[in-house]
Amino acid sequence: MSRAVVRLAALALAAGLGGGAQAVELDPSYLAQSIGGHWQLMRAARPVDELLADPATPAELRQRLELSQRMRDFAVEELALPDNASYRRYAALDRPAAVWNVVAAPELSLKLRTWCFPVVGCVGYRGYYERAVAQAYADTLSHEQPALDVALMPVPAYSTLGKLPGAFFADPLLSTFIRYPEGELARLIFHELAHQVAYAAGDTEFNESYATAVERLGGQQWLAQHAGPVARTEFAEWDARRQDYKALTLRARQRLEAVYASERDDAAKRAAKAQVLQQLRDEHAALKAGPWQGDGRFDAAIARASNATLGLQAAYDGHVPAFIALFEREDRDWPRFHAEVRRLAGLPVAERRATLKSLMP
Repeated sequence: MSRAVVRLAALALAAGLGGGAQAVELDPSYLAQSIGGHWQLMRAARPVDELLADPATPAELRQRLELSQRMRDFAVEELALPDNASYRRYAALDRPAAVWNVVAAPELSLKLRTWCFPVVGCVGYRGYYERAVAQAYADTLSHEQPALDVALMPVPAYSTLGKLPGAFFADPLLSTFIRYPEGELARLIFHELAHQVAYAAGDTEFNESYATAVERLGGQQWLAQHAGPVARTEFAEWDARRQDYKALTLRARQRLEAVYASERDDAAKRAAKAQVLQQLRDEHAALKAGPWQGDGRFDAAIARASNATLGLQAAYDGHVPAFIALFEREDRDWPRFHAEVRRLAGLPVAERRATLKSLMP
């Protein structure tokens, strides 16, 4: 869940941006932080080839950069992902996340509040380059709209969707994720590149589910063809726990949806919601104490579990089985698969969703 998400308003560089439930409203201060933050990140990036040729580059970083470039080549040659300047530069940041996203949902619903942008359409988050500024906005939102569940999500990477011109503005590798385990690093790169292939404005679940399917399928292919036994074993253990976590949160979402759709009054729904979230925490504690052998990597996600965070996770998982079925239908042919996804992205929303529903196993 820590990597959930997420397109940022750095696309303001391509065409202004704004906030609002459904209407685009230009916000000068938000526009300024988006442009300034993205510009600073781009200025910090250096070409990977330059870093590899520099004897001062630490050996560990050199190894990770070399690995990333093999993955980047693999993405082009084997997965039919874009062959451009993305992830050919590296930026060392002095912070633990690339951006922080504010997400929100009503007190008694998993439907995300949306913010609208000229290029990407309406999305279920609002991103900031400084944690303190993001927290201030989250606090203001909670104060002005107390009936919202509001959460702050650290995000290690974001995509500009390939919309910005030139190599200088291409998405770089970042210190926030370059030391991820091999399987996770591959998945992240493939996920972000997928957003450059197909994107349906305003349909977060479609976009993120497609990118998640690409990361999952492409990651499996990378591990099978290029990773050593240690990396495969490491990934298998981590992925098993990720699937446990996803099953855990899916059950919580299903329970909450049943509560919110019931005929109970709001007070009874609030009480039932608290019980569901406590059950989620209890089930996580049992996993951690048992088969996970004390692994605490999901502690933060469980601690901040709310309608907002659970609703956001649903956007990443909702259509994944349909996209995997589509990949199989296209005979696991990556160019054909991407072409069909681009076709779906161009359909009206209702037709797009009906098609995906028909593909669900």
